[in-house]
Amino acid sequence: MSTHAQRERLLLADLLETVGPNAPTLCEGWRARDLAAHVVVRERRSDAAAGIVFKPLAARLERVQAEFAAKPYEELIQLIRTGPPRLSPYALKPVDEAANTVEFFVHTEDVRRAQPDWTARELDPVFADALWSRLERTARLLGRRAPVGLVLRRPDGRTVVAHRGTPVVTVTGEPGELTLFAFGRQERAEVALDGAEDALAKLRQGTLGI
Repeated sequence: MSTHAQRERLLLADLLETVGPNAPTLCEGWRARDLAAHVVVRERRSDAAAGIVFKPLAARLERVQAEFAAKPYEELIQLIRTGPPRLSPYALKPVDEAANTVEFFVHTEDVRRAQPDWTARELDPVFADALWSRLERTARLLGRRAPVGLVLRRPDGRTVVAHRGTPVVTVTGEPGELTLFAFGRQERAEVALDGAEDALAKLRQGTLGI
């Protein structure tokens, strides 16, 4: 049975193939080729991928990622489609599902929403709930640098506190949109913000995400 991560993996690979290597993305300074290289390095070069969170290794990550970005674009897409090598932890379905569902969803939207004719995806309820479940667990991490109190709210009223503090801004939207907002894609997330004007201004200037 296909998992959420596997489905999002194939959607990302197909989209990258469609837009081409030089298409823009929402990741600052990255074209589609760079984003594809990032995905491949993250799964296949754990020695370098550690630089994503461990800053002393950031230079090594940048060097290895540049080496992959120089490969033929079609090869990068095929590496994404086929997934990690057999001995990689990501080759285990539970690990893949836990680590890649949100990763691939966000990066797919990084490509989609950087194009001039993008429209929001309508997510099936099961996938939307899966994204919400993950957001509930990671909201505090994603919102830790918010300059104001931050509450994420689904249209049905379910909420999660991403950052405690005052004044408070409540962000309302579907789980996929809230996920993108929390991962720092605020400008392209289709959400409604409620709060005092000065709090909204601070949030717009602040930083969210890992």
